[in-house]
Amino acid sequence: MKFIHVKNINLKNILLHTGFLLTFILFSYNISYSQIDTTAINDTIIDKDTIIFKQIISDTLFDSNQIISLIYIPKKTKKYSIKFVYDSTQLIPTSKFALKNKALAAINGGFFDMDKGGSVTYFETHDSMISKNVSKNNKWGKSSNLLNGIVILTKNDSVIIEKAKQQHYYELSNNENQALITGPVLLLNSESVEMPDKKFVTKRHPRTCLCKTKNFIVFVTVDGRQKNAQGMNLYELQEFLKSINCIDAVNLDGGGSTTMYLNDKGIVNFPSDKTGERPVSNALIISKN
Repeated sequence: MKFIHVKNINLKNILLHTGFLLTFILFSYNISYSQIDTTAINDTIIDKDTIIFKQIISDTLFDSNQIISLIYIPKKTKKYSIKFVYDSTQLIPTSKFALKNKALAAINGGFFDMDKGGSVTYFETHDSMISKNVSKNNKWGKSSNLLNGIVILTKNDSVIIEKAKQQHYYELSNNENQALITGPVLLLNSESVEMPDKKFVTKRHPRTCLCKTKNFIVFVTVDGRQKNAQGMNLYELQEFLKSINCIDAVNLDGGGSTTMYLNDKGIVNFPSDKTGERPVSNALIISKN
């Protein structure tokens, strides 16, 4: 198996010397500027009911132009919750999913069939199976060694990122409020997870992922396929996530699907499709309880 070695990065030095960081703090549905530009990067909680948005713009990270957007949700908040929203019959832009569900923020979710709609991986909500894993030979299916992770939203509002078990396990289990198979898994216990030598892994693309730090759940988008945003390969993404103190992390659908939305601000990243925001099958949203 071939590995690409990515140089360890010091994000603080990159921000001080080559790029800049924009920080917003979201109180309820209002967004305001904050002077604290390293709070969530350093994994420090301001307030358990404060959600933070950050955007990193660098021209030297991995010797490339990068635009990275992050939303930090404190794990201990009782004011907000995270959930998947979906439509099995049609494709809907992430922003429309957010507006329809009165979400504070959203990112695109898992892999889907661009022709027929619907997820191509196992997805369940409230003990009802919405979709099964699609064969890796299907047009839009990914090989099973890439789709090796799962995001579980538990009934006590915890978020679990782990290696996926067999689909049958989740069909019989009553422990999940929602569960979506995706991948690949990027980090477990702060360590990089081995990935196959495939172009999906080794080539730079726009990326969307979900990660957990000690104190936060983090939504991440990396823009790509543009002059000012070249995207990351998954080895680079692993190193970046470790630099912001992620412990567990998993890849979601990326490419032209990569989208981040904030209430009252709209789309805050830069989707790569020439037509703009791509319609998707599901999205991960933050809503007020």
